[in-house]
Amino acid sequence: MRLVTERMAEARSVSIGFWVGTGSRDETEAQAGISHFLEHLLFKGSPTRSARAIAESVDAVGGDMNAFTTKEYTTFYLRMLADDLDLGLDILSDIVWNPALRAEEVDSERQVILEEVLMHLDEPADFVQERFADAIFPGHPLGREVLGDPAVIKAVTVDEIRQFLTIHYRPANIVVAAAGRVDHAAVGDGLERRFAGVPGGAPPRRLAPSAAIRPLDVTVRDTEQAHLVLGVRAPERTSPRRFALALLNHVLGGGISSRLFQKVREERGLAYSIVSERVGFADCGALVVSVGTAPNNASAVIDLVTAELDAVAASGITADELARAKGHVTADVLLGLEDSANRMSRIGAGLLLFDEVPTIDEQLARIDAVTLDEVGLLAAELLCGPRVLAVVGPAGAGEFAPRQ
Repeated sequence: MRLVTERMAEARSVSIGFWVGTGSRDETEAQAGISHFLEHLLFKGSPTRSARAIAESVDAVGGDMNAFTTKEYTTFYLRMLADDLDLGLDILSDIVWNPALRAEEVDSERQVILEEVLMHLDEPADFVQERFADAIFPGHPLGREVLGDPAVIKAVTVDEIRQFLTIHYRPANIVVAAAGRVDHAAVGDGLERRFAGVPGGAPPRRLAPSAAIRPLDVTVRDTEQAHLVLGVRAPERTSPRRFALALLNHVLGGGISSRLFQKVREERGLAYSIVSERVGFADCGALVVSVGTAPNNASAVIDLVTAELDAVAASGITADELARAKGHVTADVLLGLEDSANRMSRIGAGLLLFDEVPTIDEQLARIDAVTLDEVGLLAAELLCGPRVLAVVGPAGAGEFAPRQ
């Protein structure tokens, strides 16, 4: 098990997280949803500590405890006063290494997760993202929704969940990160004393998706807006070009001065919000534009987005745009340093996902080193590639295909 800490001498708080290197892409089709199910179940406590006891202990010291599951990792974390760090280590170690997985609690939480799935399906802005993932990574676990398959959630047994836990929740697949008023050696000693899991383990083996895509995916729903997601494949998260991609993304749709925000909202008034984002996985990625608009404006919005992607692919971005993007991304990094939870996330995700934790100066230097030519070459390569469009909205809103 790897431990990374960052001391914030001025802080009175501490944030600590267990970062497990397994997510929904590491499930078979017959296991779809187990990672997220397990995330819920660990909060039900251990044989000696009930869910209520955990909640009362955390609440009594003003702490904040939560967790989340992604496609490639699952994180459990606590933020509390530094004087209460031992309590945080007690609780996180207990639920990760010795969860109760009581049959009656599994059954009650099963229904909670099914309700969460239904809530997700009722939200078209969320559902269109799921359809896009399935279209850009068809037939691959990355194309599945993290929440899982309702049929699997209804049928999975306690033994199957425990077996998944035993395989994946092992020291060699976990990073522990802590930031705030902490001492590295003391946290390490505390973890050693509390370890009660199965030794060893390894990160999951993964297969990259094929190059195949499904260019158009339309779901007809009687919604007030047409929800559109248009994107292309992009480099994996560890690519040396990830810094150029971050800057390209910001110029396209990362802020209020971005090309898409200005074209679609400010100049034409066709959407309340339009954003782009970069999604990075271990072996692939995507650059994605998302927008909701009136159904009769859907074709116009897609034409505007497509034309802007074509323009950036052909001519790149300007020096002024690059300077603004660097300023924004740099500020994002620095502003995130003001909170122990953000710092914990930076170092935990860095070690788990990138096998490194660069200093802030190193990170900023990598951003600053990106050249206009690098962004231009990346834009030409990505934005000229095959595009995927997902649409959720009324009949007629999706009667177009992305221009290739």
